[in-house]
Amino acid sequence: MSDTTAEIGRKDALPAAPERREGWFAGGGVVGAVLASSCCIAPLVLVTLGISGAWIGNLTALTPYQPYFVALTLVFLGLGFWQVYFRPKAACAVGATCARPLASVITQSALWVATVLVILSMTNSWWAPLFY
Repeated sequence: MSDTTAEIGRKDALPAAPERREGWFAGGGVVGAVLASSCCIAPLVLVTLGISGAWIGNLTALTPYQPYFVALTLVFLGLGFWQVYFRPKAACAVGATCARPLASVITQSALWVATVLVILSMTNSWWAPLFY
């Protein structure tokens, strides 16, 4: 049996680097979007849900860092979308992550949710006064 055949049959083989990068880029985009929206959107959502307290005012301390969070998130989202939608697809080995469509659906969903969050965060000054 050749080395290639042995690697294909192994269940514990690590996925190829591009497959793992999709998840890391999507995860970085989600974390960045949550951080970018934590100063502005999170307090609004919490107050809308009826959750209040003095600690919510502490979330606004992250406002000066919002442009950095947005920029970092846009980089991660750009790389994530490129990995998921535009990168040429290689042939999948049996049992690899790319052979399971659920992993791709989860990654795509995370990228789109993060995109919506960062767009809401970037346009917060336009629509938030309507709720206050």
